[in-house]
Amino acid sequence: MAVESLSFPDEWLIEELPRLYRERPDLVHSLLRNLLNESEELRWSLAVRAYQARRINLGKAAEFLGLHELELKERFLELGIPLRLGAADMAEAKAEVEAMRAWYGQAPEEPTR
Repeated sequence: MAVESLSFPDEWLIEELPRLYRERPDLVHSLLRNLLNESEELRWSLAVRAYQARRINLGKAAEFLGLHELELKERFLELGIPLRLGAADMAEAKAEVEAMRAWYGQAPEEPTR
């Protein structure tokens, strides 16, 4: 039997999704993947919002959107979205250095004491 329309308020549905996720993560995961695959606007909104809130970096935003980081950088500039250049803190800077070393096949640096 198909449901012609949902009569539940959006707020109720939004509150119930995290609860359902705890019980049936597979079901909610599938639902979210379908939504993301169907809506480019939703993907972009999530990526830009998370990037601007500093929850993800440019590389992760690009990965999420299926773009090369340089392409996303250009798109952000075209859209007037400010770029965050450089590491946000020392831990992120060290992670970037280690990622570059791994990229170029160098051994990780020993911590200084």
